[in-house]
Amino acid sequence: MLETSKTGDAQLDLGDRKIALPMYVGTEGERAIDIRKLRAETGFITYDPGYVNSGACESSITFLDGEKGILRYRGYEIQDLAEHCEFIEVAYLLIHGKLPTKTERQRYAKLLNVNSMLHEDMQAFFRNYPERSHPMAVASAMAVSLSSFYPELEDAEEEKSIAATRLISKLRTMAAFCYKKSVGEPFIYPSSKMTYCENLLNMMFASPVADYKVDPVLVKAMNQLLILHADHEQNASTSVVRMVGSTGANLYASVAAGICALWGPLHGGANQEVMQMLETIHRSGGDVDKMIARAKDPNDDFRLFGFGHRVYKTYDPRAKVAKQVCTEVLKKLGVNDPLLDIAMKLEEHALQDEYFVKRKLYPNVDFYTGITYRAMGFPTDMFTVLFAIGRLPGWISQWYELHNDPTQKINRPRQVYVGPTARALTPIEQR
Repeated sequence: MLETSKTGDAQLDLGDRKIALPMYVGTEGERAIDIRKLRAETGFITYDPGYVNSGACESSITFLDGEKGILRYRGYEIQDLAEHCEFIEVAYLLIHGKLPTKTERQRYAKLLNVNSMLHEDMQAFFRNYPERSHPMAVASAMAVSLSSFYPELEDAEEEKSIAATRLISKLRTMAAFCYKKSVGEPFIYPSSKMTYCENLLNMMFASPVADYKVDPVLVKAMNQLLILHADHEQNASTSVVRMVGSTGANLYASVAAGICALWGPLHGGANQEVMQMLETIHRSGGDVDKMIARAKDPNDDFRLFGFGHRVYKTYDPRAKVAKQVCTEVLKKLGVNDPLLDIAMKLEEHALQDEYFVKRKLYPNVDFYTGITYRAMGFPTDMFTVLFAIGRLPGWISQWYELHNDPTQKINRPRQVYVGPTARALTPIEQR
């Protein structure tokens, strides 16, 4: 807990009085000032729009250093995990705190397969949604509906583990059903003979009237892309999951809220925006320098998506892996995608432009994931759902961590009120 990492006190000067605020340091040297008693002792609150300087919790799940381009899950470098692990191993790591042994991995894979089917009654939900419904709307509704099909969770760790496994497995099936519904094809059920990502690809693209062979290169790529998204510290959707969870809401409701938060174009929907941007450049003749000039023009509302990040001030470590994955997938599939050519040229020119270098606007993970998903056959509106599948283990582990932290309480941010002061009400007859 924080008390074990106390390093002294910071002095806050409020004019006629000085307040001592405890200072703490994390295991990676991150420093914090504890302001929990600030309002009670002084009447002041802090003002921090977007909470960019506020730490809402202690966490042992993910370490992120945006200045140095570091991302680690439970101490493991993201590059190592993406290269040497499958997604279910990383999910196990995030939720259980350690990488699984070979036996634990086999048991976990079997448990995921056992829980992969959806209750048959849920098919009515899919069939009654309008055909053009966005998959994220359906996915969030399906996630929260699981609480109707399964009893309220007990506190027992075994029950929580089953709930986590159920969510990780079923959201993948839900995503595939969303896609099949959108294209008017029959649902393909999960197979106990396939791995997690093999099942995802097979349920998406197999058909009763055409053979579909799951390509190992695409399976590896799917594993890597999901790993890159598995957690990312206290981002917007994770904070929503924690905030909803702080009210006592169950895991399903909290995750459904996280899916809704992820939907936004400034968060999980960013790779869709990247694709639309690249298509715009392509339709305009492919002149990237012209588009870079437009992006730099303060009077032009055009912007380059996929560059820069709220946290990273250097090259996003996930983007390096995503670029490699993209190259391998397109090579394997023999795809000559003009959007990839534009993307690579855009990256090359932007990284040599003083405007981008000075502002540390490097490509982020969204820059290449959309092109890869497109080459694999996923429609654009499925990109964010795939992001949600990847982020799910992170949301679950953060939800568990919240509930195991005795210092946490219901989230209740304060505000600085700037509206009208007290005024008299004039009855409607006199107005």
